[in-house]
Amino acid sequence: MQQQTAWRMLLTCALVAGAATALHAQAAAAPSTATTRRPGLIPWPTSVEMSSSDAIAITNHTVIEVTPGQEGLWRLATDLARLLRPALDATIGIRDIAGPAAAGTIRLEVVPATAALAGDGYDLAISANGIRIEAATPAGVFYGTQTLRQLLPWAIELRGPRPFAVSVPAGHITDRPRYAWRGVLLDVSRHFFSVADVKRYIDLSAMYKMNRLHLHLSDDQGWRIEIASWPNLTRYGGSTAVGGGAGGFYTKADYAEIVAYARDRFMMVIPEIEMPSHCNAALASYPELTCDGVAPTLYTGIEVGFSNFCFEKDITFKFLDDVIRELAAMTPGPYVHIGGDEVKTMTPAQYSGFMERAQAIVARHGKTAIAWDEIIHGTMLPTTVVQYWRPDASLAPPPGTKLILSPANRLYLDMKYDDTTVLGLNWAGNVDVNVPYEWDPAKHVNVPESSILGVETAIWSETPATIRDLEFLLFPRLPAVAELGWTAQPARDWTDFRMRLGAQAPRWSALGINAFWSPKIDWTR
Repeated sequence: MQQQTAWRMLLTCALVAGAATALHAQAAAAPSTATTRRPGLIPWPTSVEMSSSDAIAITNHTVIEVTPGQEGLWRLATDLARLLRPALDATIGIRDIAGPAAAGTIRLEVVPATAALAGDGYDLAISANGIRIEAATPAGVFYGTQTLRQLLPWAIELRGPRPFAVSVPAGHITDRPRYAWRGVLLDVSRHFFSVADVKRYIDLSAMYKMNRLHLHLSDDQGWRIEIASWPNLTRYGGSTAVGGGAGGFYTKADYAEIVAYARDRFMMVIPEIEMPSHCNAALASYPELTCDGVAPTLYTGIEVGFSNFCFEKDITFKFLDDVIRELAAMTPGPYVHIGGDEVKTMTPAQYSGFMERAQAIVARHGKTAIAWDEIIHGTMLPTTVVQYWRPDASLAPPPGTKLILSPANRLYLDMKYDDTTVLGLNWAGNVDVNVPYEWDPAKHVNVPESSILGVETAIWSETPATIRDLEFLLFPRLPAVAELGWTAQPARDWTDFRMRLGAQAPRWSALGINAFWSPKIDWTR
């Protein structure tokens, strides 16, 4: 037992440190993916039939073929070729499909939808005849490539020429998600994260088939999105962060770059402008938005609920109309999030009236409003989506309302793993990797499961200030949330998952991910 414990400690230390030299040495003799164990796929697919002995080689003679005229497939093929290049020491060819499949090809195909193959679903077949990923949409093909990526040796993730024989186990996988909405929230208001950081956040999330990026763009501590008609929002309101550090903001060009990068990974961006509270940065920038006309000082603490827009002034709603108009114009997705939580300085009637007008503004600019669950206490448009964040969801919304589930005690990944972790808060309790996994979203609110769009995890940035901090909070919990949102409830099993999750560790180290090596996970696989 002591020897096993020591071995685990050595393994953990090697993974945390990155062990670059060891990784380089292991890459030259990359381990075979053929295995008698259940493959370490996350999220777990709908149906998996894999060979324990047959492996299909990928060589520099392999060619990737794509369905002609399908936007995005050539880009997916290019990304796959780029992933394989260091191991093959060659860039493999890409061409349009022009005839029957041949051995030595990887086919990325969009095919007519069927009952079994629709939306984000895909079919992955690996045999001597080649590798074929079929889906009814390019998004489905993308998710199939992410599964193929996990079947490749983990050393495929290492950059720089490292030639080794590459193979994947023969088999057949059919797959489709439980929920259409599989979201990740990033709070860029309390601490600001660069465009490069957000791209990294997108890459790590999309790798596990997450498909919504909720950007919390304004709060008491900072305003992070350029609004041309109100320039002081970013010039002054975006100048600081929690603790008094440097702030920052996204220009319209920056935001467009993030939206395009997310779109290329089949992830929709949902922008949030928090109201009527959480708005000190805006009030400090424009005192006319306060009821007394006096600008508050910039705020760098973490308390909530003390600020609010002046609901009695017309200028407030002129301001909100301008902000939503500009934000809607640069957001191709159908949603704008209007916040609505933790309001402590308004009466229920004042709050309801404010949020009713805010929803109307969003609708006027052609978008659908999303709001935190406090909005169910007021007047709602029938189209408004409710995002449940409070652990107590005993009060259901009006019938027919669509829901996103983000209970803080399950899916807030800015909570500490345990009492010893430095990063994170614990007002909602500790959230180790098993906490989200062992929860069934369908039981959270008393509504039909058809009313649930899906789940969304969140990282609020009171404590994380760098991309390395975000990685620490995401991993290993993000894959747990990904399986929660993708895999059907009967197919999820914690004992099996903790082994499959442990098998992901070398891949994370190859990708340079700063993970928390939770003792809940079986790292010995």
